[in-house]
Amino acid sequence: MRKPKLFYETVLSEISKHLSGMERPVKALTIAMLSRGHVLLEGVPGTAKTTLAKLFAQTLGLEFKRVQMTPDTLPMDLIGGKVFDPKSGQFRTILGPIFTNVLLVDEINRASPRTQSALIEAMQEGQVTIEGETYELPKPFFVIATMNPVEMVGTYQLPEVAKDRFTVSVDLRFPPREVEIEAVMLDAMRKAIEPKAEKSLDKETVLQAIEEAQAVEVPRKVAEYAVDLVRATRERPEVLLGATTRAAIHLVRAAKAKASIEDREVVITDDVKEVAPMVLVHRLVVEAAGDRLFLARDTAEKVVREILEEVEPPA
Repeated sequence: MRKPKLFYETVLSEISKHLSGMERPVKALTIAMLSRGHVLLEGVPGTAKTTLAKLFAQTLGLEFKRVQMTPDTLPMDLIGGKVFDPKSGQFRTILGPIFTNVLLVDEINRASPRTQSALIEAMQEGQVTIEGETYELPKPFFVIATMNPVEMVGTYQLPEVAKDRFTVSVDLRFPPREVEIEAVMLDAMRKAIEPKAEKSLDKETVLQAIEEAQAVEVPRKVAEYAVDLVRATRERPEVLLGATTRAAIHLVRAAKAKASIEDREVVITDDVKEVAPMVLVHRLVVEAAGDRLFLARDTAEKVVREILEEVEPPA
């Protein structure tokens, strides 16, 4: 079994011991990491976003840190800075929580634009600058950012350029009744206060899985199909701002990851079709009248579904 498939099956098996109904989010997290990208989790409170992120990191044997964003959070609180040491009489560098393998950024839309910008820069470049000195971030470096669509007070709009940096997004809504019952039963049988996953993989295996996933072959017609889907989002009347060229690049990367977890060495158009919603939906700015929760996302999902039906893959 190749490393990407082992990665996915191991993570899904371990997390399913503690959380129910998480197949779709686990697949999205796997695809995002194997794509060398990051993931945006959108959901109301109480949908296990934080627990999912912790279990994901624990299973992979990766270092995990969490940052709760507030309007007062400064870039220094995230990346670190120089502090004066009275004993030595010199300034020394304190590295922030961003220096980890898996970083959970809770409620990213509560952070100020300046702090959001510092995070996005680190996500894009894999390094940060502290007082003129550049520091490489650990590898792998994977950001799981959460957004709560309910709370609007004390939040900042997450700019489209920031959303575009996230390879995939997942919406975590209230689960169906049977899944909710299963979640309650899993918790009732748990002896520990918090679920804890067994370390099943290690950093070296994760890095090998990422390398293997990105080595998957992409035929030209698959790239053409990805570009055609992205271009189609710009032609819809209800879409104020369509997907970017970066979206097409992320779409192909995600399709490679999806093919790899199925133990295939070549991407097919069906891979692109499956990952298109998780890659494209959060990037679209749509007209959505009304104040129903998730209305804008539902509208964007409808647009992507229709585009997938209308755009034919190249022969």
